[in-house]
Amino acid sequence: MPLLEPNPQALSPGRKRTPAPDRVPDLQARGTPRRLREELAALLGPEKVLSGVSDLVRYASDASPYRFLPQVVVVAEDVDDVSAVLSYAHGKGREVVFRAAGTSLNGQAQGEDILVDVRRHWVGVEVLDGGARARIRPGTTVVRANAALAPYGRVLGPDPASAVACTIGGVVANNASGMTAGTTRNSYRTVASLTFVLPGGTIVDTADPAADEALARAEPRLCAGLLALKAEIEADAELTDRIRAKYQIKNTNGYRLDAFLDGTTPVEILRGLMVGSEGTFGFLSEVVFDTLPLDRLVSTALLFFPSLPAAAAAVPRFNEAGALAVELMDGNTLRASVSVPGVPADWAELPKDTTALLVEFRAPDEAALGAYEEAAGEVLAGLDLVAPVASAVNAFTRDAGTIGRYWKARKAFVTAVGGSRPSGTTLITEDFAVPPARLAEACAELLDLQARHGFDAAVAGHAAHGNLHFLLAFDAADPADVERYASFMDDFCKLTVERFDGSLKAEHATGRNIAPFLELEWGPKATELMWRTKELIDPDGVLAPRIVLDRDPQAHLRGLKTIPSVERIADPCIECGFCEPTCPSHDLTTTPRQRIVLRREMLRQADGSPVEQRLLEAYGYDAVDTCAGDSTCKLACPVGIDTGALMKEFRRERHSPREERIAALAARRFRAVEASARLAVGAADRIGDGLLERVTGLARKAVRPDLVPEWLPEIPGAAPRRLPRTHRPAAVAVYYPACVNRIFGNPDGVPGPSLPEAVVAVSARAGKPVWIPDDVAGTCCATIWHSKGYERGNEVMANRIVEAAWGWTAGGRLPLVVDASSCTLGIAHEVVPYLTEDNRALHAELTVVDSLVWAAEELLPRLEARRTVGSAVVHPTCSMAHLGDADRLTALAEFCAEEVVVPVDAGCCAFAGDRGMLHPELTASATAREAAEVTARPFDAHLSANRMCEIGMDRATGRRYRSALLALEEATRP
Repeated sequence: MPLLEPNPQALSPGRKRTPAPDRVPDLQARGTPRRLREELAALLGPEKVLSGVSDLVRYASDASPYRFLPQVVVVAEDVDDVSAVLSYAHGKGREVVFRAAGTSLNGQAQGEDILVDVRRHWVGVEVLDGGARARIRPGTTVVRANAALAPYGRVLGPDPASAVACTIGGVVANNASGMTAGTTRNSYRTVASLTFVLPGGTIVDTADPAADEALARAEPRLCAGLLALKAEIEADAELTDRIRAKYQIKNTNGYRLDAFLDGTTPVEILRGLMVGSEGTFGFLSEVVFDTLPLDRLVSTALLFFPSLPAAAAAVPRFNEAGALAVELMDGNTLRASVSVPGVPADWAELPKDTTALLVEFRAPDEAALGAYEEAAGEVLAGLDLVAPVASAVNAFTRDAGTIGRYWKARKAFVTAVGGSRPSGTTLITEDFAVPPARLAEACAELLDLQARHGFDAAVAGHAAHGNLHFLLAFDAADPADVERYASFMDDFCKLTVERFDGSLKAEHATGRNIAPFLELEWGPKATELMWRTKELIDPDGVLAPRIVLDRDPQAHLRGLKTIPSVERIADPCIECGFCEPTCPSHDLTTTPRQRIVLRREMLRQADGSPVEQRLLEAYGYDAVDTCAGDSTCKLACPVGIDTGALMKEFRRERHSPREERIAALAARRFRAVEASARLAVGAADRIGDGLLERVTGLARKAVRPDLVPEWLPEIPGAAPRRLPRTHRPAAVAVYYPACVNRIFGNPDGVPGPSLPEAVVAVSARAGKPVWIPDDVAGTCCATIWHSKGYERGNEVMANRIVEAAWGWTAGGRLPLVVDASSCTLGIAHEVVPYLTEDNRALHAELTVVDSLVWAAEELLPRLEARRTVGSAVVHPTCSMAHLGDADRLTALAEFCAEEVVVPVDAGCCAFAGDRGMLHPELTASATAREAAEVTARPFDAHLSANRMCEIGMDRATGRRYRSALLALEEATRP
C-alpha cells in the first residue's frame, strides 16, 4: 500500500442507525457469485463485467421508487456482446434486463439477475435525407439527437421532460412522449424503422426489404404465431374496436396490440410491438426516426387560475385555438418550483389551490404565429384568471428568456417536488390519462381521492392530451404507510378505469408499478393476448420478467426502496439521473446520482457491516478521487444539488491534521511556492519529458496517486518571470493574471506574446488600458485549496485575495479582470463562504469580470480584425457554464475566424487544475467524445480561456489549444 493512503473509515457515516429492511444482505458483500463472474468474463472479457458490491449497488437504483440488486452488470460494447449474453442466459436459465439512462419511473431499468448497460458504448446520430430522418443509437440522449438535427430545422417527435438525460432506447422502449407528442408525434407514430436483437439472438432490421424472408428462415415459429394472433384479433370485431378505442388517448399500459392491426407482415408487426415493450421483447440497437419541422417562432403564456378544476376546464379552448402544448401545474408544484433557479420567489406565497396553465403556440412564420396569438387573445378574454402574486402577469410573450424559465419550472416538476418531500420518504410518480373533455372532472375526483387517503399530492401534466402526473411521498420502511399507499392505488386504478375508461399509464409505460392492474384496464381477453405474445417472442422468459406482465396482485409493493437521510446537500436527491450526462466521470467510475446512491446504501447498513466496509473501500477512488469537482451536476440538477461540493467535503474529512497544516503553510507562503513552481517547470524543459514521467510515476506508486501529479508531455514551459509593465493612473480596470498564467507559458510551438502581454496589448489597443498590481505574486483565487478540500488553506488564500483585490480596485471602484475562467468563478463566488465577516463586506463591493466578458463587451466594439483564420473550434469550460459567459468565447472566436464550431459533445474536460495530472484516466474518459468530434476534421485554431483546460484538451486531441485572448491580440495586431 502506498504511503499516506487515506483511511476508508474516515468516510464512514459513523452514526447510530437501525438497519433498513431493504439493505443489501451481508452474504452479498463479495458481489457477483464467483462462477457467474468468471463465466461472463471468459465470454466477454473481464473489463466488460462489473462484479463488486459497489458496482451492483450503484446500478440497483433508477428514477423509480423501486430497488433491485442485480447479480452482475455487463457493459456491452456491440451487438455481438448482447447476443452472447442472451445466448448465455438461455443456456443457463438466467434473466436479462437492459439499462440505458435509468430515468424510467416505474422500475423498468432494474433487474435481479444480469443487468446489461447499453448506454456507455451506444451513442451516435447520423442525420439522413437533409434532416428528414435520423439514425440514432440507443444510448443517445434526446437532447443530443435534437442538437444534431437543429441545424437542419428538424426535431424528434417525442419530447419528454427528462430529454437532457433519457436516451432514445428508453424513449422507444417506453413509447415516452412528453409535452407536445400526444398520440400523433410519439415513437409509435414517428419511428421509420428499427434494428433489434430478439431473445433468441436473431437480428432484425425492419428497413431491409428482405427482412421478412430472413426472419421466416430464422424464426418460422415466431412468424407463424404472429400472423395467427393477427388473424385472431381481426376476427373479433369487438376486440378490434376496443383496441382502437384505447389508443384514442395516450396509453402505454401493456403491449401495443394495435401493432397486429397496423402491420401486415411479421416484421411490420414486430416493429410496432417493440415500441413500448419495455425491453421485454428484445434489444433495440438502432432506431431511424422520421423527424418533424422545428418551428422556431414561439409565443407562450403562464396563466393562473383559482383552482385545479378551473384550469382544467380552460384546456379544450386552447386546444381548439391550435396550442401545441398546454401544460398544467397545481399549487403544490408551483410552490415547490421556487427551489429551481430562475423561478420567481413569490411563487412560494401562492394560495394553496392556485393552478397554472403553460400554453405555447409554435409557428414556421410570422403570419401563422400572429394568427395563433389572435386566437389565444380571444380565449383569454373569456377566462377568469387570477394574479395572486406580482410575477403572475397572465400574458403571452415571445421573450426567449422568460419562456425558458417557464419551461424550466415545468420540466423540474418531479425533481422540484421530490426535493421538497419530507426527508427519508420515497417518491411515487403516477401517470394517467382520461379523455381531454373530462379532464376537469377527473381533477376534482383526484383531489377528493387524495384527501380521503391522507395525501396532498402535487399534480402537473400534459393537459392538452388529458394526461396528468401526480407525486406521492410515503415512508417505504413503515408497513402502515405502505398499506396506505396500496389502498390509494387500488382506489385510484378503479376510479381511472371504471369512471373514466382512462389509461393507467399514459406515457411512463407499465413497469412494476402498474403491472398488477393491467387486466383491470384491458380486461381478461386482451391481457391474455399480451401474455401469449410475450410467450411467443420470448418463450424462455429471459427478458425483463415481471416488468410488464405479473400475476402477483401485490407486485407493485415488492422492492420499494427506503430513502435514508444523507448529508444535507444531497438529501433532496430523488435519483432522477438528470445529472449523469454532464458528469465527467460517468464513463469511468461513478456519477453524481450513483455517489449518492452508494452513500444511502451505507446508511441502510448496520455500522461496520461487511457490505459497508466493501462500499467504503471502493468509494475513495470511485466517488471521491475521480470527481472532477466541477459541479456541473449542480447546473443539470433542477434543484441544484452540488455533488461536487459533497465530494470536496469528503476530501476534507480524509485529510490528516498534518496534511491540513502543510496545505495552510503552502497558502501562507504561496509567493515562494509560485516561484518554485515556475522554476521547476522551466527546469523540466531541460530535463526532458521521459525522465520526468518515470520519476513522477515511481513517486505516485510510493506515495499516493492523489497527491503526486503525473508529468504530462503537454505541460508547457515556464512563463516569463516578470509581468508586463503597466501604469495605474490611466487604467480603466485592474488586470489580475491568474497564478496558472504566471507559472505556465504559451503552448509549445505557439509564438508571440504571453497571455498577460496579450491582454495588456489588446486592452490598450481598444482604448481600455489595464493595470497589473506589483504585488500579485503570492496571491491566488484559492481554488487550489478549495478543490482539494483543504479548509484552512482555503480560508487563508480566500481572505488574502479579497483584501488584496479591494485595495487594488480602490475599494471596488475599478473592475477586476481575471484571465482564467475558473479563477474568475473562484474569486467571484467560491471564496465567499470562507471569508471573515469584514471581508464579505469588502467582497460585496468588488466587480469581478471574466476576461472573456471584458474582451467581448468592452474591447470588441473598439477593435478591427486585421487578419482572420478560416476555422476555429472552441472548448467552453465548466467554469464558463457556471458564469454564464460561454457565448462570449464564441463571440471572440467569431471575431477571429470565418467559421466557428462548438462541439455538440463539448463538456467538462475534468483536468480541474491538476486532477487531470493526478488521474489522467479521468480526463481521457471525460474528453473522449469531444475529442473524436474535434479530430474528425482540421481546424485553423483551437480556442478556450483556461490554461489547464487547454492542456487537458491538448492531451485529448493532440491539437494545440490556446486562449481566445491570444487569438484576439493576433487578429487585431497592426
